[in-house]
Amino acid sequence: MPVHPLRPLAVGTFVLVAALSSACSAARSPQDAGPGTPAPSQVATAPTAVRPPAANAAFDYQLGGPYPPPDTVRAVSRDRTAEPAPGLYNICYVNAFQAQPDDTGTWKDRHPELLLRDERGNPVIDQDWDEPLLDISTAAKRAALMDIIGPWIDGCAKAGYDAVEPDNLDSYERSHGRLTAQHAAAFAELLTRRAHQRQLAVAQKNTTDLLPRRHSIGFDFAVVEECAHYQECGDFADAYANRVFVIEYEKKDFAAACRAWGKRLSLTLRDRDVRPAGSAGHVDQRC
Repeated sequence: MPVHPLRPLAVGTFVLVAALSSACSAARSPQDAGPGTPAPSQVATAPTAVRPPAANAAFDYQLGGPYPPPDTVRAVSRDRTAEPAPGLYNICYVNAFQAQPDDTGTWKDRHPELLLRDERGNPVIDQDWDEPLLDISTAAKRAALMDIIGPWIDGCAKAGYDAVEPDNLDSYERSHGRLTAQHAAAFAELLTRRAHQRQLAVAQKNTTDLLPRRHSIGFDFAVVEECAHYQECGDFADAYANRVFVIEYEKKDFAAACRAWGKRLSLTLRDRDVRPAGSAGHVDQRC
């Protein structure tokens, strides 16, 4: 999921009646006051069927804080603690494979056994975001983590979101060999199963290495950071029939992506801190 130097975080047929999301830590909105707290209930109606987004629908990536989307936008990604945007396709961001920095103390106090540890017993940290990795190395620990993260997904459905975006799918790459792609795929399967049971579509967030496993995991579309920069847009476009939301952070990469993929994929240029509209440094452009 990283966006270098931050990190590339890990990404369909929108009929406009109803979004996506990602980032975490300082550049992302805080998830909550502690693990296990579901998203606030809303007046929105929970989805009644899994409905992937439409290809090439104008998208707004609002992880740094919600704000009224531009009139042309048809899909929005927001943190799970935020309310969905009325009338759009809404994607609920969940940091599923790592702990938010503000929640580290809570995890250490309540669920110390679910933090991945190094040989000295210290939590393994994603240095770019200062986030401890969650320990998904065994079936028992994955089940225990679902007791915490599963209710977050339930909260997304209850709030009226259409899809969920589980972030840090690629955390195994930062585990110093303690986690594997198989561990990530196994936990992602549990996440997609829970989301589908709640009638939520599920986005694959980045991670081309797991594209071959997308069907067995159950992903429905993709949210991808900097695929133009890393020359991965074609891989995701082919895998998900253009149901891909792309976020670029550099103008030259965004311009190149618009030239090559502007007629097929939904492309957005954002500032790396994904600041809300009206904030200093806010950048938000579409092809």
